[in-house]
Amino acid sequence: MNPFLPEAPVRRAVLRAAGLVLLLGRQQIARGASILAVRVWPAPEYSRVTIESDGALRTQQFFVRTPPRLAVDIEGIDLSPALRELVAKVQPDDPNIAGIRVGQNAPGVVRLVLDLRQAALPQVFALLPVAAYRHRLLLDLYPATPIDPLAGLIAERLRDAPAPAAHAPTPAPTAEPDQLGELIAQRSSNSPTPTLPLPLVAAAAAASTPLPSAAPPTRPGKHATETDRLIIVALDPGHGGEDPGAIGPSGTREKDVVLRVAQLLRERINATTVGGNPMRAYLTRDGDYFVPLGTRVQKARRVQADLFVSIHADAFTSPEARGASVFALSQGGASSAAARWLAQKENQADLVGGINVQLQNQHVQRALLDMSTTAQINDSLKLGSVLLGEIGGLGRLHKPHVEQAGFAVLKAPDIPSVLVETAFISNPEEEKRLRSSAYQEQLADALMRGITRYFARNPPLARSRSV
Repeated sequence: MNPFLPEAPVRRAVLRAAGLVLLLGRQQIARGASILAVRVWPAPEYSRVTIESDGALRTQQFFVRTPPRLAVDIEGIDLSPALRELVAKVQPDDPNIAGIRVGQNAPGVVRLVLDLRQAALPQVFALLPVAAYRHRLLLDLYPATPIDPLAGLIAERLRDAPAPAAHAPTPAPTAEPDQLGELIAQRSSNSPTPTLPLPLVAAAAAASTPLPSAAPPTRPGKHATETDRLIIVALDPGHGGEDPGAIGPSGTREKDVVLRVAQLLRERINATTVGGNPMRAYLTRDGDYFVPLGTRVQKARRVQADLFVSIHADAFTSPEARGASVFALSQGGASSAAARWLAQKENQADLVGGINVQLQNQHVQRALLDMSTTAQINDSLKLGSVLLGEIGGLGRLHKPHVEQAGFAVLKAPDIPSVLVETAFISNPEEEKRLRSSAYQEQLADALMRGITRYFARNPPLARSRSV
């Protein structure tokens, strides 16, 4: 008997344990990644399906045009309760996804079929772990005919205009699609700064926004198809969708607070005129979905915004940090170490929110470059100064002056742009205020006063007396 070998019963137990380990190892390899969570983010611009797993997923996909649907085969996994949850997560009002079907297509292959409401341009890509997320597979469904945001703003103005005066010429019974296109063209052709290409096809404008029932009010001697020049303020609620932003001690999410403040500010802007010209607010996102930083800049330029205000709620590692701040772009270095740190943090939003880097539009990529101008920064500092003065009346300021740093979202070369940190959501007291409806109303009022003061001192360029 070999003294170095255990007795037979012990040897058999060791072998059984080794065999069990090998068996579990084989099962683990065969099983592949486990699905941790699934999410669906609907939005007019695109709908996103997120599948989060503890390992990378191998996929194959194909798109069928008639009827439009996207099929995605996920290899190395079996159908799980988490994947089945996708079926119930599609909302009835999702503008892009009609439904999702999930099934075991073959051993170790699960197939997802996304039935779409319209022709689409799908993007399927994977993201490596970042922040609180593990591996993510993203299915983005973009409408084949994108929404024209400027057409929407103009049609909204035409639809909401008050009834014409008694002495005014009788308006046409409807605003024809080519009339709407003409108004868009007038605004675009009179713009003093270069803008990104804007679709002017009447059919596309009609498809993107319901047409008004009557032409706008007119002044004596003014053509019935003309209206006042729109003063457009782009409001940019930070984060959204996969990116919650900062989260307070009680669980308040930055993305929810800033969206509500932006919606309240929109109501005030839409009820205001500047020098007899109506104002309109345009939100870069009007729901809980993610918009990449460069796309936010691009969207503001597409509607030819006169101002750009990005709304956030600050956070820091220490709960004692408090106070509101306003930031503008810097062509050089940041005005402080804190401003540099904050810009770096905010510029990482694309990593958390999730962008398909390989397929980014060249215009979006160009918007991420530093295309700032001295005039834009000077105007941004003026805007920031009046906003800081107004929100300073609500409570303590973190810094008494406008700070500067290289924020990617402020890089529109032709639009005065600022980023407002309304308060520190990481401070328990300020988090409580940010959750308050009354304080959100006060913030919207203060920002509205600041915007009005800015235009009083810096009237918008008179591109045209028409739209």
